[in-house]
Amino acid sequence: MATSFVDKATIKVIAGKGGDGAVAFHREKYIAAGGPDGGDGGRGGDIVVVVDDHMSTLMDFRYKRKYAAGNGGDGQGRRCSGRDGESLTIRVPRGTLIRDRETGGIIKDMSGDEPFVLAKGGRGGWGNKHFATPTRQTPRFAKPGLPGESREVTLELKLLADVGLVGFPNVGKSTLLSVVSKAHPKIANYHFTTLYPNLGMVYAGEGSSFVMADIPGIIEGASDGAGLGHDFLRHIDRCRLLLHIVDVSGSEGRDPIEDFNAINDELCKYNADLASRPQIVVGNKCDLLGGNRQKIDELKDYVTGLGYEFFELSAVTHQGVRPLIERTAARLAELPPVAVYEADYVPPEPEKCSPDDISITKSDDVWIVEGDWLAKIMSSVNFDDYESRMYFDRVLRESGLFDKMEALGVKDGDTVSLYDLEFEYKS
Repeated sequence: MATSFVDKATIKVIAGKGGDGAVAFHREKYIAAGGPDGGDGGRGGDIVVVVDDHMSTLMDFRYKRKYAAGNGGDGQGRRCSGRDGESLTIRVPRGTLIRDRETGGIIKDMSGDEPFVLAKGGRGGWGNKHFATPTRQTPRFAKPGLPGESREVTLELKLLADVGLVGFPNVGKSTLLSVVSKAHPKIANYHFTTLYPNLGMVYAGEGSSFVMADIPGIIEGASDGAGLGHDFLRHIDRCRLLLHIVDVSGSEGRDPIEDFNAINDELCKYNADLASRPQIVVGNKCDLLGGNRQKIDELKDYVTGLGYEFFELSAVTHQGVRPLIERTAARLAELPPVAVYEADYVPPEPEKCSPDDISITKSDDVWIVEGDWLAKIMSSVNFDDYESRMYFDRVLRESGLFDKMEALGVKDGDTVSLYDLEFEYKS
C-alpha cells in the first residue's frame, strides 16, 4: 500500500512557561541576618523548527497536532536558579511554509538551513534577592514566571524544484522522470498512477544538475477542485521552469492543442503568475506516430507561434531526451534562483483589557501588578528598544491601569513591579 502524501497540516505550538522566583532567606549558623537569597525561575523552553532533508511529506503532523516545550523550574533558596525548560524541536521537509492559521500570513519559509524559533519560552520570575534595598531588607515576595508564546499555525509544503513536469494524466511525465533521474515513480497505463509529487535529481553534465518534480496529472477544472491535480498545484509555485508534456500520439483520441490550452488555462486560474512562467513544450510518445505527423506538426506550429520552444520526445525509447535535458539546463542557467517567500505576517494588536482583570497589591513599599493579559503582552515586548517601551507604556495607560493605581494611592516615586520589570512611578 502506498504511503499517503500529506502536504498541509495545522498544529498548535506552546512554548514553556518561565519558572517562578523563590522567596527565601539565608539561614546559617552564627549569621543572624543573612538576608534574602531566593533564586530566579528558569526560562521556559522554545519551540524550534528545523529542516530535515530526509522528510518528504507532512505525514507526521496528521495525527499529532499539539506540541509543547518544557516549563522552566522554580527558583530555590541559596540563590539557586531553576533549570531552564527543555526546548522542543519540530522537523519539517525543506520548502515548508509556516503560516498563521487565522490570517494566512507567512511567518517563515523553511527553505534554508537555519533553525527558526517559532514560539519563545517565557522568562523566569525574579526571586526575592532582586528586591532587597537599604530600606527594604526583608522582601517577602517574588515574581511568577511569564507564560511562553502560544500560536496555531498551518504548515504548507511547496516543493523546492527547479523544473516542474505538467500535463494531463498518462502523458508520460513519470516515465520521463524515471529516465532522466534515479527516481522510481510508479508507472502504469492508466490515469492517476501518480498520487503524489515525485522529485528526482537530474545530472545534465559535469557541474550541472537540477531538481525535477513530477506533478500528478491535472485535468480540466483542477483549479476548482476537480481530480487530483488541484491538491498539488501549489508545488509548481516555486518551479523556475515548466516542461509541459503533451501526448501527440492521439492514442486516447485527444487533441494535443486542446490539451495544451486546457492545462495552461488551469495554471492561470490557480495563479496568474504561472501563466508567465518560462515553459518548454514537449510532444511525447512520438514512437507511436507511425508515419502520421499531422498532429505533432500542428502542435509545433501552434506553440512556436506563441513563442514557446518545442521538443519532440519518446520517453520510453529515450528518443530526444538528451537534447531536452541539455536545453533545460541552459534555460535554468539564465533564470533567477528558486523563489523564497518573504514573511508578511503582522502580529495583531493585543486585546484591550479592563483594569479589573489585573491584580494590584502592595507589599512593603512596592506595588505589585500581575495578570494574564499583562504577562502576555510583556512576553512580546522588547524592553531594550525605545519604541517598544513607549508602545508598552501607551497600552498600559489606555487600559486604565494607571488610573486604578492612582485611585489606590500610588504616588510619584513609588516602586512598581511588573513581573521582571521594576520602575519608579511617574504620573
